[in-house]
Amino acid sequence: MTLHHTALGTTGSRVVFLHGLFGQGKNWTGVAKQLAERHRVLLVDLPHHGRSPWPDRFGFAEAAGDVLATVGAAGGDEPVTVVGHSLGGKVAMVLALLHPERVERLCVADISPVSYPESREFPGYIAAMRDLDLTRVVHRADADRLLAPAVPDTTVRSFLLQNLRRDSAAPSGWSWQVNLDVLDRDLAVIGAWPEEELAGRAPYDGPVLWLAGGRSSYVRPEYEPAMDRWFPRNRKVTLKDTGHWLHSERPELFLEVLRRFLGD
Repeated sequence: MTLHHTALGTTGSRVVFLHGLFGQGKNWTGVAKQLAERHRVLLVDLPHHGRSPWPDRFGFAEAAGDVLATVGAAGGDEPVTVVGHSLGGKVAMVLALLHPERVERLCVADISPVSYPESREFPGYIAAMRDLDLTRVVHRADADRLLAPAVPDTTVRSFLLQNLRRDSAAPSGWSWQVNLDVLDRDLAVIGAWPEEELAGRAPYDGPVLWLAGGRSSYVRPEYEPAMDRWFPRNRKVTLKDTGHWLHSERPELFLEVLRRFLGD
């Protein structure tokens, strides 16, 4: 299955960007436009997100295969650099482990190859989005106001509302562009690391840049054995005073470190 994607740039090596949960490929636009001066960049909407299809379930191996098919359809089978944040980082890691010949190098942004507790904030976000009464929404500002009690953080709320789209076919005139039903049902899968699917796989031997948010808890010292096991050639860089969405909080610094990794 091929996924919705946007291509930027006409020359140079290929760089593929994968967004996190509730995100879209366009979340990377600011960083990608600057990289496109020297690289051919591909912004991908993961399954169940953006304008990509909604299959029956979420699985990391399937998502990685869909990304691989999309990369091939968009520009051939040459090895590429894959940059993934959060959920996209896990998909990128699985892609590198299952198809190492297609991944020249890997940049993982604020996620680790481990299973995370189910008590994190994402179930609450899904519940808040599903409970939002779209019949009361006339303008986008209405949705922001109605979602505020459940999601008081303005930045997070704005990020989630990027998934709300006008839809003439919907009774309310609005619909969610993200597949809340499947993501809710498969949230335990999304939060886990697919150890069984990777059984018998060799570590990925390409260069790996690990970017961690200094105020985030997704990349911790106790996760480093798993990072080293699966990705022995990794280099970790922590962006100080930065949370989980480090590429949107510190885009200039994120871009600077990524460019060094790409050899620009």
